[in-house]
Amino acid sequence: MKITRPLKRVPILNAFVHDLTMAELIAGMDEGLLLTLHVDSLMKMQKDREFRDLLPLFDVVTCDSQILYFALKFLGTPVTERVSGSDYFPLFYAHHRDNPEMTVFLCGGQPGIAEIAAEKINAKAGRRMIVGAYAPPFDYDQNPDEIERMIAAINASGARALLVGLGGGRQEKFMVKYRDRMPGVKLYLPLGGTIDYEAGTFQRPPAWITTAGLEWFYRLVKEPKQRWRRYVLHQPPVLWRLMAQRLGLYRDPFGKKTGDS
Repeated sequence: MKITRPLKRVPILNAFVHDLTMAELIAGMDEGLLLTLHVDSLMKMQKDREFRDLLPLFDVVTCDSQILYFALKFLGTPVTERVSGSDYFPLFYAHHRDNPEMTVFLCGGQPGIAEIAAEKINAKAGRRMIVGAYAPPFDYDQNPDEIERMIAAINASGARALLVGLGGGRQEKFMVKYRDRMPGVKLYLPLGGTIDYEAGTFQRPPAWITTAGLEWFYRLVKEPKQRWRRYVLHQPPVLWRLMAQRLGLYRDPFGKKTGDS
């Protein structure tokens, strides 16, 4: 970590985000654990205590959601800006394009997609920044042999940074649980669908849609079968919880105060 100023924790439900800018993150973080908090991960933290309890272990937690950005204003605790993972990663590899010490391993995505993303990123960076890619099966976390293969591939690559796209909650648990077995990795980036964006298999919405907080609707229209449960059932209750927090009625389902370990 190179960010020298204390980062202010801004509470939201039973989680928090740090108030920092994208420029600070790009220039100031080249090691440590990053978490980009969005509505999906925040809602998972209402039910998944193991995931919630990992939160204090992350060096930087960003507000990765225009909806949460608006919500923090509504709560009277605004942050300077939204710092999303999908915006961050292209800026990250552009920033490090002339730094040969920064190499990245892509872990996640569908078979073959991470390799496409790696080829495109390396072309943009003008060097072999992505030094390895691996797409584990969905049930990797139930298969010890598969986890061993993942760790071995990451270590063999010599990558300094690990971008993990294994699903919200699962990817963070993987990083924290096995980081001691990946001594060469100094920077951990759980960035979900970023691999698909970089490969071009899923197009990002126009900027005005994201700014309006409608990216969820764009994704739902594009992939209704894959997304309806997340955006129609899983995420909407966040609105009632945020209203409860505004009224002083929200209670952490695990009985903890925000920011406790």
